Amino acid sequence: MAKSYIGGCACGAVRYATNSDPIFQNHCQCRDCQTRSGTGHGSYLTFAQRAEMKITGEAKTWRVTGDSGDDKIHAFCPACGTPIYLTFAAMPDLIAVHAGSLDDPGQFEPQVVTYGMRAHGWDTMDPALPKFERMPG
Repeated sequence: MAKSYIGGCACGAVRYATNSDPIFQNHCQCRDCQTRSGTGHGSYLTFAQRAEMKITGEAKTWRVTGDSGDDKIHAFCPACGTPIYLTFAAMPDLIAVHAGSLDDPGQFEPQVVTYGMRAHGWDTMDPALPKFERMPG
């Protein structure tokens, strides 16, 4: 039985919830995640069925072209600025939520580190996690 994944922004204006299980959980050290987060990486839970993610409130979005050449659409709260989720132009069914936006961030169980080729020495990850130079296929 799937558990609930519930979260949202810091001020509560944008919320999400799903009973689906994530299909992928990762730390990403790409340059986009670094600049957007203001840290050395982003941490995400990706869900296969965007339609099963209930979102309340109005998020603002912006697009960026990833290393793959495909656009990622980032969603954030227009009131508090919290990054909440992202979607992918090339894979419109997927949705990834920021691990830190979960009401219970302890639900995040990273499986891999992606874009390790862009890692900074000061942003150390669990050495037991498989590390990929880019996104695995």
